[in-house]
Amino acid sequence: MRLLHLVAGAGGMYCGACLHGNTLAAALAKAGHEALLVPLYTPIRTDEESVSIERVAFGGVNVYLQQRSGLFQRTPAFVDRLLDHPALLRRLGNRGSAVRPEMLGELTVSMLRGEEGRQRKELDKLIGWLAREVRPEVVHLSTVLLAGLARQITRQLGAPVVATLSGEDAFLERLPEPHYSEARDVLRERCGDLAALVALNRYYADFMAEYLPVPRQRVHVIPAGLNLAGHSPFPVLHPAAQEKGPRRGGQVTVGFLGRICPDKGLHQLAEAFCLLSQDRGLGPLELRAAGYMADSDRPYLAEIEAGLAGRGLGDRFRYLGALDRAGKIAFLQSLDVMCLPTVYQESKGLPVLEAWANGVPVVVPAHGAFPEMIEDTGGGLLFAPHDVTSLAEALKQLIEDPRLAAECGRRAQEAVHQRYHADLMAQRTIALYEKVREWKMRSEK
Repeated sequence: MRLLHLVAGAGGMYCGACLHGNTLAAALAKAGHEALLVPLYTPIRTDEESVSIERVAFGGVNVYLQQRSGLFQRTPAFVDRLLDHPALLRRLGNRGSAVRPEMLGELTVSMLRGEEGRQRKELDKLIGWLAREVRPEVVHLSTVLLAGLARQITRQLGAPVVATLSGEDAFLERLPEPHYSEARDVLRERCGDLAALVALNRYYADFMAEYLPVPRQRVHVIPAGLNLAGHSPFPVLHPAAQEKGPRRGGQVTVGFLGRICPDKGLHQLAEAFCLLSQDRGLGPLELRAAGYMADSDRPYLAEIEAGLAGRGLGDRFRYLGALDRAGKIAFLQSLDVMCLPTVYQESKGLPVLEAWANGVPVVVPAHGAFPEMIEDTGGGLLFAPHDVTSLAEALKQLIEDPRLAAECGRRAQEAVHQRYHADLMAQRTIALYEKVREWKMRSEK
C-alpha cells in the first residue's frame, strides 16, 4: 500500500506523537509498504533515525502568519517556499518556545475547520502535491487535532483518513473560551470525516469515545510498539536481583524520563525522594532525571533543585538533559527503578515501555493508561495519584525487595518483546488500513 503519515512536529522538542509516528512509519516500510512520513508545522525531532522527508507541509511560520493577516493568504509561491524552508523552521523551533494552548485557541479552531479555515491555501497546496506525486491509498494523521484535513483529502484523493488519539484532551482543556467550546464543536463535526481512530490503550479509547464523542466501535486499540534495537536483550537479569541487594555498594538509583515540566510530576518524585532519604535503612539513594526542557520550564527545575539542596540532597540529584537514543538507553540501564508520576492522566506512557525494554521496573500513578499497563505486564507498582507518601511507599517496596523489583522488570521486558514491539504494531495497523479501504469501497458501491 501507498501510505501517507502526516505528523505534527513540535519544534525542537521530543514529543511522544513524533516518536510514535516515526517508529510506526519505519516499521510499515520494513513490512514492505510505501510509507511516506511528512512533517507538519516543523521538522520532527526523534531519537531514532528519522524517516521523514525534508519537506514540511503547513509550515509553522506560514500557518501563523495566515492566521494573523489575510495578506499572507495570498502570498506568491516563492515567498511560501522561503517561509517553509526546513532550516528556518528548525532554527525557530530550536529556540525552545513551548506550545502553549492558552495562546493558540483561535489557530486551533481555524485548523480544525480545514477548507473553511484561514489556512485554506496550505491545504490546497498539500492536496495538489499529494495528487501529483504521492497518490496515497490511506492517510494517517498523528493527532485528531488535524481532522480538519480529512474532508478534502478524502474528497479529492479518494483516500480514507485515520487519526491517532494522542492526549488531545490535555491540550483542549487549556484553551480559553470561546475557543474551547468552538474547538469542541468543530472537532465533533470533523471526526465524522475520519474512517477510523486509533488509541494506544483501552483507557484512552473509552475516554475519548465519550469526550469527542464518537461511537466506541470507531476507536481501534493498537498498542504502541518499540524499535527494540539497542535495548537490552531478553532476558536481562536486573541488577537489583543480586543476592547481596542493590548494586554499587548498596546505592539505589531512581530515575525519571520525560519532559521536565509540572505536568510530568518530577516535583512529586523529588518530594518522595526526600521522604525516602530520611529512612537510613534504605542506604544511599540517587535521583536522576532526563528529558527535554523548554526555557520556560527552567524556573520549575531550579525550584526542585533548590528544594533538594535545602534538605542537604543537592548532590544526590542529577539532571542529564535531553538524551539521544544511545544516551537514553544507557540512562535507563543505569536505573534500579523508574518513576513517571504524571499529574494528568497519561494517554501513551512510552517512557514506561522504554524502561521495561531494559528490564527496569516502574512506579506510576493509578490513573490514565498506567493501571492497564501494569495489569497487562506486572511491570511495577501503582501509587495513589498526587499522593507523595503513597509514591514513597511504592518506591520503598521495590528498593527493599530487590527480588520483587527484578521479577517486575523481567515480566515487563518479556511483555515488551511479545506484545509491545514495532513489528507487531505495524501488523495491527496494516490490518486496520485494509479494513478502512474495504469499508470505503463498499460505501462507494
